[in-house]
Formats: sequence, structure tokens, C-alpha cells
Amino acid sequence: MEKDIMLPEKYILEALKTVYDPEIPVNVYDLGLIYEIDVDDYDNVDITMTLTAPNCPMADSIVRDVKEKVSEIEEINKVTVDLTFDPPWDKTMMSEQAKLELGFL
Repeated sequence: MEKDIMLPEKYILEALKTVYDPEIPVNVYDLGLIYEIDVDDYDNVDITMTLTAPNCPMADSIVRDVKEKVSEIEEINKVTVDLTFDPPWDKTMMSEQAKLELGFL
């Protein structure tokens, strides 16, 4: 039987939507800060993400929250979060919902 990769990813997305940048009332997923989510055959997760600014004072807290929330998923073994600033984040990466909430639409 082929493994259903979508199941862990659904839970991961739900977990990511509970993590907020304390300065912006939108979750990190809808802000467009999550660039990539890889789940391997052993349910290890690698997340590549960015921040709204390289000098974000909450960087450590946000990265820690992402790792902790995804690690809480029962099916997940290990979580690694890689922070990158390439490409740099900009407003076009936000979901339509985030743009609406922040008054950009």
C-alpha cells in the first residue's frame, strides 16, 4: 500500500496556521513565510521558511514555535527548520486572506 503523504502535510499546515508573528496578526503560513515542507518516508519533516525581515527581533521565537507546533503532531518523528532569506519575503507572498486582513486588498 502506498503511503499517503497528504495526511501528515494536512496536519502540518494546520499546525503552521497556529503560529503567529507577534507583530502581525496573521499566521506564518498565510503570511507566505513557509517556502517548503518536505516529509520523508520516516515522517521526518524539513521546513524551509523566512521572516518578514532579516533583523526580526522575534526570529528565534517564531522558528521555535514552528518547530514545537509541528513536533506536537503524533505522526511526526523529527522536525528541522531552516531559515533562509533567499528569496527575500515581500507582500506578494501573502495569501489573499492575509492581504484582506491586513488591508492590502
